[in-house]
Amino acid sequence: MKMIQPNCRVQFTAQDVEFVLEVLGRKLGSADCLVKLLADEESRDLILDDETLFQTLLERRGCLRVSTRFYFYVLVRHVFRRSDIMERNVADYVAEVLAAFSDARRAECVMPGQTAPLDYFFEMVAALQTADDRASFLLRVHIGNHSLFLSGVFPERIRYRAEARGFPDLKYYEQLGRTHYRIAGEHRLAQRYQMEGILKTLAERFQTTRRALNDIAERLFSLGDPDYPLHTLISLDKGNPPSTSAG
Repeated sequence: MKMIQPNCRVQFTAQDVEFVLEVLGRKLGSADCLVKLLADEESRDLILDDETLFQTLLERRGCLRVSTRFYFYVLVRHVFRRSDIMERNVADYVAEVLAAFSDARRAECVMPGQTAPLDYFFEMVAALQTADDRASFLLRVHIGNHSLFLSGVFPERIRYRAEARGFPDLKYYEQLGRTHYRIAGEHRLAQRYQMEGILKTLAERFQTTRRALNDIAERLFSLGDPDYPLHTLISLDKGNPPSTSAG
């Protein structure tokens, strides 16, 4: 497991700069001017808050030539502001979580010295009993991130499975994520990674954060169909051990 950091805003690509120039060129001037503005932290953040960028990402048809980090940051920052989550580093962190968890390989939870990933939350919680100090911290952050990703991106799928098959509901994911973010935020390593404020905010406002991500899911991912093939991103079965019953 690796510690996810709020690094989206410092990893934008040349294609991201081209996209911003295409959308906001009349406001910002030449490409050289834009590059200079993006190099300044305060100017960059104001540019990325521009409503036109958000609307263009939503409305443009066809393949968007932007990085995953740019895409998620602009979307997350916008819906978080609407939910009164104003800290940019929290939006940056959650955008990085989405970027990581959209790749199933990066989302795997592998404990030090092990090769097989922990696939289910009950396995992750059990692993805390024998994990060392650092592994315990990283594992709790992962549980929080995983809970936020699933409940934020797949709320309708969770509701369907809870009602039809008795799987955990959204309250389960909220409580799980809130608890482990809180404990991780109180760990000494949270200060070392400069993550205590972010983890505290996510613990205190987990439901608000989850609902803000639901807004993105509703706009973009079309997950209303309960038979949506989740394996294309990540299996929701990771919330529960596999069923032993037929069907």
